[in-house]
Amino acid sequence: MDEEKKVMFHEMELDDRILKAISQLGWSHPTLIQETAIPLLLEGKDVLMRARTGSGKTAAFTIPVIQKILNLKNTSTHQCIKALILSPSKELCGQIASVINDLTLKCSREVRCIDISQNGDMQIQKSLLSDKPDIVVATPSRALAHLKANSMRLKEDLAVLVVDEADLVFSFGYEDEIKELLGHLPKIYQAVLASATLSDDVLSLKKIVLRNPVTLKLEEPELAPSSQLQHYHLFAEEDDKAAILYALLKLNLIRGKSIIFVRTVDRCYKLKLYLEQFKISSCVLNSELPAAIRCLSVEQFNRGRYQIIVASDEKALEKPDGGLLGDEEFRKKKRQKSKRKKDKESGVSRGIDFQHVSNVINFDFPLDVTSYVHRAGRTARGNNQGSVLSFVSIREKPLMDAVEEHLSKGFNGQQVLQKYEFALESVEGFRYRSRDAWRAVTRVAVREARLAELRRELLACRQLQGYFEENPTDLAALKRDKALHTVRVQPQLAHVPDYLLPAALRSDDAEPDADAPAPPKKRKQAGSFGSAKRHKYQARQRDPLKSFELKNLKKTPAADDT
Repeated sequence: MDEEKKVMFHEMELDDRILKAISQLGWSHPTLIQETAIPLLLEGKDVLMRARTGSGKTAAFTIPVIQKILNLKNTSTHQCIKALILSPSKELCGQIASVINDLTLKCSREVRCIDISQNGDMQIQKSLLSDKPDIVVATPSRALAHLKANSMRLKEDLAVLVVDEADLVFSFGYEDEIKELLGHLPKIYQAVLASATLSDDVLSLKKIVLRNPVTLKLEEPELAPSSQLQHYHLFAEEDDKAAILYALLKLNLIRGKSIIFVRTVDRCYKLKLYLEQFKISSCVLNSELPAAIRCLSVEQFNRGRYQIIVASDEKALEKPDGGLLGDEEFRKKKRQKSKRKKDKESGVSRGIDFQHVSNVINFDFPLDVTSYVHRAGRTARGNNQGSVLSFVSIREKPLMDAVEEHLSKGFNGQQVLQKYEFALESVEGFRYRSRDAWRAVTRVAVREARLAELRRELLACRQLQGYFEENPTDLAALKRDKALHTVRVQPQLAHVPDYLLPAALRSDDAEPDADAPAPPKKRKQAGSFGSAKRHKYQARQRDPLKSFELKNLKKTPAADDT
């Protein structure tokens, strides 16, 4: 009966061109939030939609926006900007623009969209806005900058305003920008707020943006059900965390694409350099990298160019030592402001659509429930399976207890974070290798790695940007999982000898490891007797001055007389 009542895309009175694009994307039926929100938005109502991450919120508001623009094209007499979509981070803006381009594949001439979130030349973006695209995607600060510069005018013709990831807009520091931006909008327009949670910030934003809204709060847990997403925890201290991660990756106990979350940017590079020593390639993603590089990294990860991303949680960067310091320690270090410049319009753990991620590993446990939900939401998206493994130290146990208490409410009081059964004593042999490799990554090595990474990426962006725009197939040259080599790499560490394996994984007839160095070819040893004479004879035979010999030479008579 439930299947019969489910509303399909073709029953929502959508344009045939949109339906063809949806079919080409392989979306056979709408998700719950899409089925509920799209008809309401097509009616022109203001909507506040709350649905868990990965539930299809982006398509839930982009499809009605495109449909409304196509309807307005039939009556409008001039070209104008009809929809403004705001998102707190540049990565999310790029993701939204990509979804819109996919959905307008069959009507790209009628509906044009541009993304102005990147920190490019304002004059170049002004020339793009002068063509008056139908949809503009931007961060609040970038949109406000263009409104102040009169690069775009929305006072008369804007029809739709969308704020995506509304729960993050104020936490990213955009409260003043949003309030000022609303002064540049017409008195009447349709507004949409999309969020993974209904926090106090969302409710505050609702009061100033929406008018008589319909609030969609789907009766579903914040995360995917336990049949789709499994949560595990493992108690481990600093040195043990590194050893366990090394063992899990080398023994193939973790398979598929993985995102490893740490607290700070320094720990991103420390973990990358640590894994490099065992020839485990990974990519770093954090707020200090240029926005174009971050977007490229996400795109290449989604295409399967590499399997592991090491990411920093932006919320933890606001406090020294990732937020684990006590109150007294925090007050002591509060004056020590970091000189490093990070991009506030960056977010890794929140909202970004990392595709086909099998595992999320919390190398450092998140600081609060919201961060855990957003991290875990990077996997088990749509109908895919996923797992979350969290390493928990003694200092982090209160954080885990708070997350468990909150999540268990959505699962009828059942325990959500299950204990991961891992016998650390069975991989004791890995620990001495891991300990040496972890300590080899010093602060100096981390600093050099950060400088080398930024320098390489900046050079690649400036010198090759035009070339790669004309030759998109050569983007492979920008593959970002190359080793940094600021820590001495020992080739033997890449190979796991049989004696280090747990007893259950050992086999007498084990196949040779592909990573193992090839054994040297053994030369046939000649017998010791007569070997010196044989070498001298062979050397004499190879010397033409000693081996030269004349044959069939007749003696002359004159030589006989003498």
